[in-house]
Amino acid sequence: MKQIALSLYSLLLALNSFGQNDPAIFEKFNSQFFEIDGYKINVETLGSGNPIFFFAGGPGNSHDYMQGAFGHYYKNAQVVFIDMLGRGKSDDAKDKSEYSIANDVHIAEEVRKLLSLDKISVVGHSYGTVVAQAYAVKYPSQVNKMVLISGFHSGEMWQANCDSYNHYAKTHFPEKWKVVDSLRALGYISSDPIFSKHYGSFPTKYIYYHNTNIKGMRPKTSYRNWNNDVYYGIVGRDADFFVSGSMMDTDFRKDLSKLNFPTLIVAGRYDGVSTPEYNVQYKTYMPKAQFVMFENSAHNPYLEEPDQFYSLFNEFFHF
Repeated sequence: MKQIALSLYSLLLALNSFGQNDPAIFEKFNSQFFEIDGYKINVETLGSGNPIFFFAGGPGNSHDYMQGAFGHYYKNAQVVFIDMLGRGKSDDAKDKSEYSIANDVHIAEEVRKLLSLDKISVVGHSYGTVVAQAYAVKYPSQVNKMVLISGFHSGEMWQANCDSYNHYAKTHFPEKWKVVDSLRALGYISSDPIFSKHYGSFPTKYIYYHNTNIKGMRPKTSYRNWNNDVYYGIVGRDADFFVSGSMMDTDFRKDLSKLNFPTLIVAGRYDGVSTPEYNVQYKTYMPKAQFVMFENSAHNPYLEEPDQFYSLFNEFFHF
C-alpha cells in the first residue's frame, strides 16, 4: 500500500549485522541507462558469476532499498538492480497505462538480453515478488532460481493486504478512522490528494515491522524513491480499498506448480501486509518449494532477523 511504503521507506534501507554492513555500498554501483521502448531505464549491476535480478516493492519504489540489503552479494554473483519505468532515475511513461506488471516483466527481459545474460535468478520483495513470479511463469527456461520475500500470489491476496491494513487502522485508531469514513461517504478515493494525505498519516510501523527499533539509512545521492502514478496505475485508482488495474487480474496459483527450478519462499509471522493466512497457501501451490516462516518478523525478515535470513539465503544460493 502506497502510504505504508512512503512512511516506512527509510526503515527499508537499514543495515544489518550479518548481511549488508558496508556503508559505502551505494557508491560501489554506477548507473547505466538502457534505452527500452524509447525510454531511458536505470540499471545498476556489479560483480561476476551467476546473475541475480532483484525486484523492489511498491509498486512505485526505486531499487535502492534492495541494493542496500542485497548489494553486498556482488562479491558472490553478478547482481542486477533495475529502476522500472517511472521509478527512481528511470524515465516516466508518456501514458500511465504503460505502468503494468506485464511491462515490468518486459523491461526485465530486455535488460537480461541487453546484458547478454543467459539464465538468471530472480529475487523479489513485496510487489517485487509479483514481477518475479510473472517473469518466471512467462520465461521459465530463463530462470535458475527464485526467491519470494513477503510476496503475493494473486490479486485476491493483494486485496487481503488492503483488508488487513484497514482492519488494523480502524480497530487501533478509531478516532482517525472516523475521518476516513466521512471522506469515503463523500466519495473520496485513495488517489484523491485530500484523502491520501489523511490516510497516509496513520502510524503503520507495526504492520511492516515486528521490531520497530530498526534504524535506517539512505544513499548519499538523493533521488526519487516513490511514484504515485505507478502505484495507482498498477493497483488502481482506489488502490487502498479495492484492487483493480493489472493487479486485479493477476493470479499465479495455477501456474506455480509447473515451475521446476529451486524456489525459496520467505514469510513473516507478524506481517500485516503479506499476511501469513495467505502466505502459507504457497505450500499448496508450490509444494516442492522451500517455505520458511520467520517467527519474529513482519514484512521485512531480512532486516528483522538478518542472521537467520542471510544464512538461509546463502545456503539457498550456495554462497
